[in-house]
Amino acid sequence: MEKNRRGIQSVEIGSALLLQLARHVRPIALKDLARAAGMTTGKAHPYMVSFLKVGFVTQNDAGHYELGPLALQLGFARLQRLDPVKEATQFIEPLAAETRQSVALAVWGNLGPTIVRLEEPIEPMHVNLRTGTVMALTTTATGRLFAAYLPHKIVERALQEDRAYPGARSGARVSITTEAFETALAETRRHGMSRSLSQPIPGIDALCAPVFDSAGHLALGILVMGPSVTFDSDFDGAVARPLRACALEVSRRLGYRGE
Repeated sequence: MEKNRRGIQSVEIGSALLLQLARHVRPIALKDLARAAGMTTGKAHPYMVSFLKVGFVTQNDAGHYELGPLALQLGFARLQRLDPVKEATQFIEPLAAETRQSVALAVWGNLGPTIVRLEEPIEPMHVNLRTGTVMALTTTATGRLFAAYLPHKIVERALQEDRAYPGARSGARVSITTEAFETALAETRRHGMSRSLSQPIPGIDALCAPVFDSAGHLALGILVMGPSVTFDSDFDGAVARPLRACALEVSRRLGYRGE
């Protein structure tokens, strides 16, 4: 269908210049901008004149360009309409198909990390995980991900709840030392992804990757889990690679500009 749609080539060419402006933190000279967009200075100049007129870009005293107020207004309008779960939902079915494992989305709820979407592979796991399940912070990959990236005060409060109501969260009955927990959090931050091996459910491994919003805050976690005998739990393995790519793509759709 995309091939049959008739577009305006000049709009597509001009958008390449805007994209390069978005990638540069500092104002950029026209010749450098044109080179980055793969075109000549003479070809790029008329586009920049039009973008200046409508406020898409601005020009400083040195003649260098940067994004203007109209670009800012459109960006804010888009961010206000973004729903992280909605953005991520469209990616979890392909991820489940590619990895042949179960995939879930988790957000921070009133009681802690909470499963809000679940996509099963062709052969679903027989574990007690469903929408609405609250995950323990210390012993689950999902919990460790949120513990690694949320502010310390929020994490400490949630840990107190875990201790006060053991068994109220999935995996909360399994004990773990403070040293082991801190080691797991350091590993999560180092690899940009959390992992659990046959814990809290024996025979089930899991990897969980973070999705960040435009401010760099943790928006949700994407969890992939499956039987240990078939699950590649390596941080650069057959499950981790598509999971990491999926989380980064959703983050970019939310306005995140990090790696």
